[in-house]
Amino acid sequence: MSASAAAPQAGGLLRGLRGASPTLAGIAALLLLWWFGGVLLREDPATQAFTGFAPGPALHALVALAGSGALLRAAAASLARVACGLAIAIALGLPVGIAIGRLPLLRQATHVPFQFLRMVSPLSWMPIAVLVFPGWNGAIVFLIAMAAVWPVVFATANGVAKIDPAWLKVARNLRAGPAARLFAVILPAIAQDVLTGVRLALGVAWIVLVPAEYLGVSSGLGYAISDARDTLDYARLAAIVLVIGVIGFALDALCNAAIRRVRWQRES
Repeated sequence: MSASAAAPQAGGLLRGLRGASPTLAGIAALLLLWWFGGVLLREDPATQAFTGFAPGPALHALVALAGSGALLRAAAASLARVACGLAIAIALGLPVGIAIGRLPLLRQATHVPFQFLRMVSPLSWMPIAVLVFPGWNGAIVFLIAMAAVWPVVFATANGVAKIDPAWLKVARNLRAGPAARLFAVILPAIAQDVLTGVRLALGVAWIVLVPAEYLGVSSGLGYAISDARDTLDYARLAAIVLVIGVIGFALDALCNAAIRRVRWQRES
């Protein structure tokens, strides 16, 4: 490769590194704080039992968990519960949100009840979930759905309320029926809002998952944290916390990519 051809590539690499430098600096700062916290735990005789939270022991435990397959099994169980709960939340929240956005009287009638229910912690429903569902897994999915449904409902209703009435008028003039208006006008118009609601719902569901899995199941990331705590294996506990953060970040990034894709399609 000639020097003239290599120069633009080097310039592009430098620009890319310069643009990513704030992100890399933030990651480096977080790792530095983690390491410093481990040093403080190790140096204080009162907290030396918790040195497993330091980066070295935590990463060593992470490798061991990944090698044994326990990490994959725990993550798969948790992701399956989140997927089921989120699917129920979308199946309920999407039509309810569309109805609220389209019908002002319904929006007024449901405002106070829905806001009241939204402000109740999903974990408050735990005793009811245990009584209603025969198994722990169903109870956890119910709690996740209760946490995730409200962002979907309100984001969908907000998207429907922003639709230009002229679009629906044109559809009616073209003799489009309710189903045609729904799939040709309403859903494409609110796709970005719905995905934003799903992104928020996924974040809430992922946060609720861990305490929900304390209920009584013998699988999942929440159970793994509880088991590590009971056995005083703080290195394993820190490793699982790290995995929860990484998976949550990856899921949020996927939702954000889907939102950007929808925005690109609408602007093109």
